[in-house]
Amino acid sequence: MTTESDPSYPDHWEADVVLRDGGTARIRPITTDDAGRLVSFYEQVSDESKYYRFFAPYPRLSDRDVHRFTHHDYVDRVGLAATIGGEFIATVRYDRIGADGRSATGPSDEAEVAFLVQDAHQGRGVASALLEHIGAVARERGIRRFAAEVLPANSKMIKVFTDAGYQQKRSFEDGSVHLTLDLEPTAESLAVQRAREQRAEARSVQRLLSPGSVAVIGVSRSLAGVGAAALRNLRDSGFHGHLYAVNEAVTRDLLDGVRAYPTLGAVGAPVDLAVIAVPADRVPDAVAACGEHGVQGLVVLSAGYGESGIEGMARQRELVRQVRSYGMRLIGPNAFGVINTAPEVELNASLAPAPAPARGRVGLFTQSGAIGIALLSGLLRRGEGLSSFVSAGNRADVSGNDILQYWYDDEATDVALLYLETLGNPRKFTRLARRTAAVKPVVVARGGRHTPAGHVVPGTRLPEATVSELLRQAGVIRVDTVTELVDVGLLLASQPVPAGPRVAILGNSESLGVLTYDACLTEGLRPLPPLDLTTAASPEDFRTAVCAALASPDTDAVVVTAIPWVSEHALADDLAEALRAAAAAHPGKPVAVVHVELGALAEALSAATAPTAAAEPADALPATRPTAATALAALASGPDAGSGAGADAVPGAGPHAGAGAGAVGGSGGGPGAVRASGTGAPPFSVPVAAGAPFRPEPGSDAAGSAAVPAPGVARIPSYPAAERAVKAVAEAVRYGQWRRGIAEVGQVPEFEDIDESGAAGQLSRLLAGVGEEQVVTLDDPAARELLARYGIRVLSTLPAPSPDAAVRAAQVLGYPVALKTTAPHLRHRADLGGVRLDLTTEAELRRSYEELTHALGKPQELLPVVQSMVPRGVDTVIRSVIDPAAGAVLSFGLSGVASELLGDTAHRLVPATDKDAASLIRSIRTAPLLFGWRGSDPVDTPALEELLLRLSRLVDDHPEVVGVALEPVVVATEGLSVLSATVRVAHPPARGDLGPRTLPSY
Repeated sequence: MTTESDPSYPDHWEADVVLRDGGTARIRPITTDDAGRLVSFYEQVSDESKYYRFFAPYPRLSDRDVHRFTHHDYVDRVGLAATIGGEFIATVRYDRIGADGRSATGPSDEAEVAFLVQDAHQGRGVASALLEHIGAVARERGIRRFAAEVLPANSKMIKVFTDAGYQQKRSFEDGSVHLTLDLEPTAESLAVQRAREQRAEARSVQRLLSPGSVAVIGVSRSLAGVGAAALRNLRDSGFHGHLYAVNEAVTRDLLDGVRAYPTLGAVGAPVDLAVIAVPADRVPDAVAACGEHGVQGLVVLSAGYGESGIEGMARQRELVRQVRSYGMRLIGPNAFGVINTAPEVELNASLAPAPAPARGRVGLFTQSGAIGIALLSGLLRRGEGLSSFVSAGNRADVSGNDILQYWYDDEATDVALLYLETLGNPRKFTRLARRTAAVKPVVVARGGRHTPAGHVVPGTRLPEATVSELLRQAGVIRVDTVTELVDVGLLLASQPVPAGPRVAILGNSESLGVLTYDACLTEGLRPLPPLDLTTAASPEDFRTAVCAALASPDTDAVVVTAIPWVSEHALADDLAEALRAAAAAHPGKPVAVVHVELGALAEALSAATAPTAAAEPADALPATRPTAATALAALASGPDAGSGAGADAVPGAGPHAGAGAGAVGGSGGGPGAVRASGTGAPPFSVPVAAGAPFRPEPGSDAAGSAAVPAPGVARIPSYPAAERAVKAVAEAVRYGQWRRGIAEVGQVPEFEDIDESGAAGQLSRLLAGVGEEQVVTLDDPAARELLARYGIRVLSTLPAPSPDAAVRAAQVLGYPVALKTTAPHLRHRADLGGVRLDLTTEAELRRSYEELTHALGKPQELLPVVQSMVPRGVDTVIRSVIDPAAGAVLSFGLSGVASELLGDTAHRLVPATDKDAASLIRSIRTAPLLFGWRGSDPVDTPALEELLLRLSRLVDDHPEVVGVALEPVVVATEGLSVLSATVRVAHPPARGDLGPRTLPSY
């Protein structure tokens, strides 16, 4: 198939999709070159499926059939195919029909649609995905309804149509079921589509994290390098599935205790996950071997891709294409790996050095191996375990969006932590994050404001502050640093979400209490006066005070401050026990501890998840038992300790970049079936010899109990600085407020006076003859006409190219009038003197005209206009822009240099609800000016909210509108006036987040 030879070929219809079982398929238009593929596909379809398709026995396709099904005009006749490995697994086609049911051309808006799915792929959701895509194609070609004839016995196909969520009619005629589907998207069809998307993408990640068998391709015979390190970590983690080593030059049956083969094909058993650690130029052969073997997913550790330049980026795109052509998903390339601590899996297919992470309730996703090491180290050191970990490297396929889909209904994950360097699709990310944050916290640290090498994503024109604000509106807890990511994650993983901002502060240091009090005020919390227990306070004094604070109806959270005693180690465990006892007695409120030089207290507080915690009652914890922090401190105390220390423990593996490059023995390999022992090392055990971690006996108290908290014992997070503890509490408070706020769902109002069809017709005429990439700024009459169709009235202006023309314009409009310049460099710049207001006489108008032209330039340069005066009020600005990545964004702020200079603008995603509009105008810092600041009259905010909602509807209904600026909008005590409007239009993108399901193609 070559698109270059056929200019009409719609290549934007090509898409990769995730199917119900987590595999992938490619959907593309059928071309004349597909005759052989079509015949081969049809031969593999059962006679029953053929009968359901043609309503009669149809054993083979005639030459005429093949010609008909492969020749399309892509307007009135369209065929799409779902392919895996280049071969058809399903087809769908539509033929435009007229009122008589016969073939027709436009303007007929109905088409007959028919599907055929290979029996081996039925039940995978292929037909549902094809229906979404053929429906989008039909709408693009002006078709609004599908008609289908289905035999009553073909219940699977009937279900595909009835479950799609479209408005439909159903009847029984001449022995068949006649279905008519209205292709206009509905709330139900969109909900169905997104639910299917979530299930499919979550399943695709689950297959990567819970494989039944793993092969490591590229394990060197010397057992050095990245491949050997990954194999060793898999083996030592106690992986419960089958483990294989692959090396094309293998000369013995075992490599590092794992059975080895020269090729993947030599393994006489299925392989679910392959870890590839060969040089980049040998990866394609390894991928092909995996595809032919039926591997479900890949983790590519190899470097030399997008991070290495233009050639590497081309290699990366080809890698994604090849992987998806076999129906697989990909983590990487240049990945650090994946970890799943579930007791039935215990997978460590990563380069993370021992000890392996404990089992916990935190999910972690990173785009950087070095940051991944730092985060794993920080969580381990402070006693927190993980449910799953994914470090995606260049994120060419599996991204943070996919992981969020998985975490959304993953019962093992309570808190989602993400370190992101880029947001490939912010609009989808905010949608997924909002849904996930409604059930569990989502904490995000952004690693940079620019796209790093290797991450090719749609660029965003939005400022970083705007992106952050949109994330917070979606319920995302946005932090600035990796340290804050860990701090906030620890609190949310171990403590309840605060019910409000009232914070009790108590401790044995007045100064530390004051610092904490100041930090609370800085973060917008409402602290109570600090309670000083004095330096003589005992653990029992702390317990009593914490119990009282937690029991008080006037507090929502407690911050405990502690400084060292003379005999710190003797009292640290007692204090930890006292604090845990108090927290356990009042479990509904969070407790955080600020300690100064009290390392033993931090260890004791994190000890609730130590290896022996589950084996002993809460009141009998030994003072000297090994804790998580103690174990990590022992590990990190060597010469390589540091934020990236663990990487150098793996031969050939630097801090992520360069992983897999030149440090492997070969690309081939044949796994031999060796069952992992399942007796993995406890997460906090200290190795007794290099490469030989302590392994408890199966069934012993230590085995499998590393991350199980003691009954009734809560782990309390501790922080070495007041600001860090308070920041974590404040983020939890804001998250709780967001959670409570979403209980009241906003509505997108319907306005009866909106002329949607008229606006669509006008835009179609305006864009006739405009190039696909061209953006057109409408002239004032066209902009006013378009806005008026949505109930937005823009005050008229009359040109004033001379003083006499200005006087005539004033006579038409009636005094008083305003005289202002409209030249681009002076537009909306009243501070430059380009506006004269309240001109009540001809003399004043002429004098003002002369002053303007004398000070600023000739009339032909200034383009002056005359406009009627409107009631005084507050000048505001309303804008909407279409960002290539985030989609449509609605913005609001006050007009003027001060607001622009301070960036005092608020934003909401389109479509905005009535709740969004109300919060939008109240979220700017200068909002008090709208509500009667310093005795002024409040303005008509309901009218302002209605204007925002009308503009949101216009932009949402018509993607051709790519930019609108209403400036200024004068909001008076009653009503408002839009004095000026700029509207930009362009041909809409073919697909978007509201289109059919598709994987991003970077």
